[in-house]
Amino acid sequence: MKVFDDYAQYYDLLYKNKDYRAETNYITRLIKKYFSNAKTILDLGCGTGRYDFLLAKKGYHVIGVDKSKEMLSVAQAKLDSFRKKPDYLDFYHSDIRTLRLNRCFDVVISLFHVISYQTTNADLSAAFTTVKNHLKKGGLFIFDCWYGPAVLTERPAIRVKCIDSNKYQIIRIAEPIMHENDNVVDVNYKIFVSDKINKNIKEIRETHKMRYLFKPELEYFLSANNIEMINCEEWMTAKQPGFTTWNICIIGKYNPV
Repeated sequence: MKVFDDYAQYYDLLYKNKDYRAETNYITRLIKKYFSNAKTILDLGCGTGRYDFLLAKKGYHVIGVDKSKEMLSVAQAKLDSFRKKPDYLDFYHSDIRTLRLNRCFDVVISLFHVISYQTTNADLSAAFTTVKNHLKKGGLFIFDCWYGPAVLTERPAIRVKCIDSNKYQIIRIAEPIMHENDNVVDVNYKIFVSDKINKNIKEIRETHKMRYLFKPELEYFLSANNIEMINCEEWMTAKQPGFTTWNICIIGKYNPV
């Protein structure tokens, strides 16, 4: 079973209440704070491109990369809808562990827990090597992930999400299974999509494996690629992470030897 397969066509609807604009403003503030002259951004795991369109509107030259063809087809359809396509936004199909564009960027981002989808040490190492190979000297790597202390303090629980639109009614059930010796959670999704027009009901099942991470191991994988962790903060609040911080933001700076 592929991740983000049938799920992709309903992704933007499922996250219609996620404040991408506020999150993009937060990322922009970090970029301006740590690399004020940044112009180019590589987004690893761009999904349907929600962050990328907003960053492009702010004047950044953005390339989004994702390994899900289904998610990218949604992003590309949005791009194709422009009468005049911006020349500073593009999308590529690739795995972030093996991507090699043979060019470097001022900033690499990887948002909405993409790094937590790298569930093995080999996955993390490969993804961070990709980052290193695409950063200019002094460039930034900004990403978020599940934070281990909070995941172990406030264990994952069954969650139900209901979304209603003019065309669909969607119920998503997330049932987690923890693998405590691997620092991984299987998030088993059951999604029931009711089409209000033709009255059909569709069921989608996907398992998303998520790794929760700790600051010392992140520092290790970053430093192995000559990326210095210059800040670790709670996502969106800039507070010190703690036992209730499920989502942390890491800012790294590439300092090649």
